[in-house]
Amino acid sequence: MNKGFWIGIGLTLLLAVLAELAAGLPYISLIGPLVFAILLGMLWNTFLPVKDEWGSGLKFASKKLLRAGIILLGMRLHLGDLAEAGWTAFGLAAISVAVGIAAVWAAAKLLKSDPAIGFLTAAGTGICGAAAIGAVSSQVKSKPEETAVSVAIISIVGTLFTFAYALLHPVMGLTEKQYGLFAGGSLHEIANVVAAGDAAGAEALDYALVVKLTRVVLLVFVAAGIGIYAARKMQKEGKQGGRLTFRELPIPWFIIGFLAVSAIYTTGIVPDAVAARIVDLAYLLLAMGWRASA
Repeated sequence: MNKGFWIGIGLTLLLAVLAELAAGLPYISLIGPLVFAILLGMLWNTFLPVKDEWGSGLKFASKKLLRAGIILLGMRLHLGDLAEAGWTAFGLAAISVAVGIAAVWAAAKLLKSDPAIGFLTAAGTGICGAAAIGAVSSQVKSKPEETAVSVAIISIVGTLFTFAYALLHPVMGLTEKQYGLFAGGSLHEIANVVAAGDAAGAEALDYALVVKLTRVVLLVFVAAGIGIYAARKMQKEGKQGGRLTFRELPIPWFIIGFLAVSAIYTTGIVPDAVAARIVDLAYLLLAMGWRASA
């Protein structure tokens, strides 16, 4: 690892920390650090030169650190909450994922937008925002700028709807449980769900989080399905020789790591204070990864 590698890593860390600090400011905290990391990355790339020798560090952040962040984010998921909610939450989450992906993908085709951006935005809408985009981006061979645009779209739209939900929930005529299920089944990021659910009360927040985290679990199956489809398509087009084997499937195994971390958190051996710090680290790594992709 040369000096340029560490400069690249240091750059992503600097901008990620700045994004974290900016996301903590009053009134704009709902936007979250990821969109700030993307915006800062774009501004840097526009006005300040990024030397070629920094590329190895930026690539490491966009691949390895991003995946590490997704794995550590498992400290937000208690598997017991999913079991307690039962089939109602699972069914709602599954419908939300299917409808969200299909509707946004159809709209993207109708508007004749970039196919990669359309698909990534659909995945982010249906499943879990930036984390879902990170999980499926490699499957559709998206370019860094396409990934960055998709994350920015998801972050901005998610923030707008978070404000709308918080303002309109008093006139929706829904119980706290109904509102929580609605918010958890439709908003993108966990941060959006927490903000919107909390606006309606503790019960609403609990149900919103359960449905949202169930959608996060479904990311494993959706990403695996995309990997299998992409591999078979490449094989039919002659881009991948030989028989398709389990080992060759481009399944994002770091998602399995996410579930493993969730299982560890579920056992209760990790104190809540420690888990909270791990989640903070996860978001820092995600911000570093997304900045490198900008």
